[in-house]
Amino acid sequence: MRPRILDIWGNPPDPALLGMVARHLEEGGLVAMPTETVYGFGCALQDGAIQEVQRLKGRGPEKPFLVLVPGPETVPDLSWTPQARELALAFWPGALTLILRDPKEVFPPGVRSQDGSVALRVSSHPVARGVVKTLGEPVVSTSANPPGGLPALTASQAEETAAILGAGDDVWILDGGSLSPSDPSTLVDCTESEPVVRRPGAVSLNHLRRILPDIHGPS
Repeated sequence: MRPRILDIWGNPPDPALLGMVARHLEEGGLVAMPTETVYGFGCALQDGAIQEVQRLKGRGPEKPFLVLVPGPETVPDLSWTPQARELALAFWPGALTLILRDPKEVFPPGVRSQDGSVALRVSSHPVARGVVKTLGEPVVSTSANPPGGLPALTASQAEETAAILGAGDDVWILDGGSLSPSDPSTLVDCTESEPVVRRPGAVSLNHLRRILPDIHGPS
């Protein structure tokens, strides 16, 4: 069976629909939902669900997924540098992904990198943010596209991508409307004392330097 499409328009989305989606994730299901940049596949932090997203994307644990979190206060066991806190305060919710160390191994393989770090952000899209807040814990997120293909900007594109990749009705497509073309989230590595931009994106280096004048740009 093909992936299921769930109309979840609204700002904020219907709490009853968000509750349905949260239960689906708790039961190991997958979603494809709009974020502030593209539609992305998502799942709860469960080994089986993460492995299914890895299968869909053709990725192994050596290339971990990022996570969307309800807020920085929900992941206190990560190593928050003062600079990371400043960036989160200035740009979250939004298209800024921070890489932080996970010294207590809170996150599982597939999310936690081999060097012991995790990439995370707080989404500004009402659907993604509503799902994460309703679930009350981090949600794995990765762009909904076949390897080398363009990310989905609509629910129908996400459905087609999921079907091409072999997904069934355990994947719910959350239709939150069409997205405008966008740069990816900016990726900033905060695992050391001096933060470094690893991937330029929607938050420009000039905007970052208004908060941290000495932040290093990509090499």
